[in-house]
Amino acid sequence: MAANSKMAIASLAAQIRPFTCLAASQPSRLAPHPPDLVRWIKREGGFVHHAVKLSQETQFGIGLISTEQIPQGTNLISLPPHIPLRFESDDASSSSSSLLTALARRVPEELWAMKLGLRLLQERANGDSFWWPYISNLPETYTVPIFFPGEDIKNLQYAPLLYQVNKRCRFLLEFEQEIRRTLEDVEVSDHPFSGQDVNASALGWTMSAVSTRAFRLHGNKKLQGGSSDDVPMMLPLIDMCNHSFKPNVRIIQEQNGADSNALVKVVAETEIKENDPLLLNYGCLSNDFFLLDYGFVIEANPYDTIELKYDEQLMDAASMAAGVSSPKFSSPAPWQRQLLSKLNLAGEIPNLKVTIGGPEPVEGRLLAAIRILLCGELVEVEKHDLDTLKSLSFTAPLGIANEIAVFRTVIALCVIALSHFPTKIMEDEAIIKQGVSATAELSIKYRIQKKSVIIDVMKDLTRRVKLLSSMETPTAA
Repeated sequence: MAANSKMAIASLAAQIRPFTCLAASQPSRLAPHPPDLVRWIKREGGFVHHAVKLSQETQFGIGLISTEQIPQGTNLISLPPHIPLRFESDDASSSSSSLLTALARRVPEELWAMKLGLRLLQERANGDSFWWPYISNLPETYTVPIFFPGEDIKNLQYAPLLYQVNKRCRFLLEFEQEIRRTLEDVEVSDHPFSGQDVNASALGWTMSAVSTRAFRLHGNKKLQGGSSDDVPMMLPLIDMCNHSFKPNVRIIQEQNGADSNALVKVVAETEIKENDPLLLNYGCLSNDFFLLDYGFVIEANPYDTIELKYDEQLMDAASMAAGVSSPKFSSPAPWQRQLLSKLNLAGEIPNLKVTIGGPEPVEGRLLAAIRILLCGELVEVEKHDLDTLKSLSFTAPLGIANEIAVFRTVIALCVIALSHFPTKIMEDEAIIKQGVSATAELSIKYRIQKKSVIIDVMKDLTRRVKLLSSMETPTAA
């Protein structure tokens, strides 16, 4: 770095807020004594209902509660257009903004949170940031798996999530080097982060801050991907509403005439009682998303699933274990192969990822494939379209015997999936009772829920098998 740059950094030191990211066990805010966020919002022309209060004692830590009963439809929070923090790539008038935009273009679309995260990190470094009253109230640490100790990551015991965690960690380390190469010789006056060194820890913090808190411009839920027309943004105070599948508040955007900027509001969806938390629905998501992007796990999550790979040999083994004499998963007939291609389970670029659990115990593509391959009679299969064969709502479309064999095959798949976990639920619960760290407890709770999904599917299908068995016509002697 040039000598004049070093001198400039020294002279600006008092105006720079350094990046630190500690692995603190107790949640705390970025600044020891942050400014009053509610007062800042009101000063900037926003509105906060007098009964809305910040509390550190909610189920999920810091959150919003009501100090009195609030009627349904009441306006609780309103943010004028200039308060939300966005990444606006069109605003590249300065060299620092241009560099920030260039760095954002190198972020994979699936890691969208890092793009807005770069903007957040830029404002965090700026000692005169307009958004400091908001940023200072953000958590100093996050309980997402990228910050877990290695042993706690390993103890998640679920390969698809382990893959995603490792992928994000690799990205952070590689992007750290990318940023350093890009900004190595940049003058401090043009530096998007006020001359500070940006390491993987700071990048992880800002990506986690966005993934746990960002909203879309058009939508009433915290985002998970979304369409290309959506605009991610940070909504001060509003993002302190915690999650529930039964929310009591919702977000709306009101257009102000011809102005494209929306007034963002939180409105009471139901009557809210005194001391009740303000709750939004972040989305009907699996625990993979909740833990990876939000840092918590939902017990008995009705949208949680288990990911399996459609492997022909595995399917044969499961069917044989279920009592099917000669399954044809490894050697389907040409017409069966054609239908598998329509299900995108065969062909040049198949999607072999299938799931069990969630609102439907068995993913439709998997259900249809097993029904077709255990039937073996084209004339029977041709009586139904694929939508029927993919649905559990249609009971035994290919006959009761076929349906029983199908369900028993899926139950055998569940047994195999359960065997991949090295511990049992009772063992996991005993470990938690002994006392473990917060991240270790999250890992254990996560894998308990995954095993519970498998067990619930097995119970559901076993019940269906018993019901179908009672419907079978006894064979005459």
